[in-house]
Amino acid sequence: MNKKRLLIIFVKNPELGKCKTRLAATIGDEKALTFYKNMLQSTKEIAEKVEADKAIYYSSFIDEDDLWPNQAPFYKRLQNQDPDLGAKMQSAFSEAFDTGYESVCVIGSDCYALDEKVIAEAFKTLESKGAVLGPSNDGGYYLLGMNQLYTQLFEQKEWSTESVAPDTIQDFKSLNVKYYLLEQLTDIDNEEDLKSIPDTVVKQLLK
Repeated sequence: MNKKRLLIIFVKNPELGKCKTRLAATIGDEKALTFYKNMLQSTKEIAEKVEADKAIYYSSFIDEDDLWPNQAPFYKRLQNQDPDLGAKMQSAFSEAFDTGYESVCVIGSDCYALDEKVIAEAFKTLESKGAVLGPSNDGGYYLLGMNQLYTQLFEQKEWSTESVAPDTIQDFKSLNVKYYLLEQLTDIDNEEDLKSIPDTVVKQLLK
């Protein structure tokens, strides 16, 4: 076990009609599900290159027989079933620090541009800063990292709105936490966001 670093990966169980719902609204449930499964595969390939333990946090149930390895340095977990995303993330970070990890980052599987270099930059930053944030183009974030639990970051947020990243940055400032901002990337939430990916790649992701 790499006690120093943990990469938390929040995933939704890939079920028809239950993932990428905003994208599905225009391209259909089946294509949206295919896209999400391919994004999960891409996220797995990136995570494998990251020098850290990885904890896969499932939305509904732990799938023991899916694409994710079920042995170190991968560990399978279930998200807190509170409907609030903040409560889910806070619980995961709390478990990580209670286990003994020193630097913890969380990502999802919605950002095609996110790669192992960006994640490595985040962990490297945490060697000298208290927190790191990867802002997304929609006002949210694709990565959050910290060296200790700051519960304020998960409270009083309107998740999935453009205020999330700015409010989180304000939290850093009010807590006097030294933080670093990664480059802004695009979360793929709707059909318009697909324009940020080359057409040839989009076709592959929808196959």
